[in-house]
Amino acid sequence: MTAPSAWVLRWAHLLREGGKVLDVACGSGRHSRYFAERGHAVDAVDRDSLAIAGLSGLSGVSASCADIENGPWPYPGRHYAAVVVTNYLHRPLFPLLMAALEPGGVLIYETFAQGNEKFGRPSNPDFLLRQGELLQVAGGARVVAYEDLVVEDPKPAALQRICAVLQR
Repeated sequence: MTAPSAWVLRWAHLLREGGKVLDVACGSGRHSRYFAERGHAVDAVDRDSLAIAGLSGLSGVSASCADIENGPWPYPGRHYAAVVVTNYLHRPLFPLLMAALEPGGVLIYETFAQGNEKFGRPSNPDFLLRQGELLQVAGGARVVAYEDLVVEDPKPAALQRICAVLQR
């Protein structure tokens, strides 16, 4: 099991105690597990049934296999203390992700940015954030932290990441 992202760990303290978390494109659930272990109920979604199979029966985690790019949004009308997204980009979801935040909710987002093509995959511009794009996504939310940088660990990559809190 891969460790949670350092970016997610850095900002997890901003969630209200016991607040519900939405882990989008959760993969094997490293962030779902982390938040569940800290007393948060988690809705975890991924289209890969094999990846999320290990979350089945995990206390505090409701795992759903859904194609959120081509199918209906599985969480209409639900609101979360946090929406967490790492290593995933599907731009049409941006409005849904922001709408899923409750007042005071925290968006923690980290994924690949333009420039990553120098380091390997993803290299398709459709899967690379444009400069400042996450700042636009956060809209009227209070940006706590934002980075657009190249990292060396766990492997060289161009990343963009944001932590933003939806105003009450």
